Amino acid sequence: MEWTEQLLAVMVVLGLLCGCLWLLKRKGWARTSFRRPARPGQPRLEVLDRLALGPQHSLHLIRLADRTLLVGLSPQGCNLLESGPAMTLPAAGLES
Repeated sequence: MEWTEQLLAVMVVLGLLCGCLWLLKRKGWARTSFRRPARPGQPRLEVLDRLALGPQHSLHLIRLADRTLLVGLSPQGCNLLESGPAMTLPAAGLES
């Protein structure tokens, strides 16, 4: 019986928190999204191509808004290898 009372208390508290957040969002006093809107018809972040170099190493070609990034991923982390203005790739370049 004791665990049901604790579960009920947790559910009431979570319900109150959600209700307060909803009220704050509705009044415009809280913002829950920090992303800027994308341009109409174009995503802000897009993976153009990926090349696996090994089981734990890969290269990723990424378009971020108006930039193209070449990123290397490994178990030690990710490294920006090259950056430049956005470019369009021919359809044949996107085949895997």
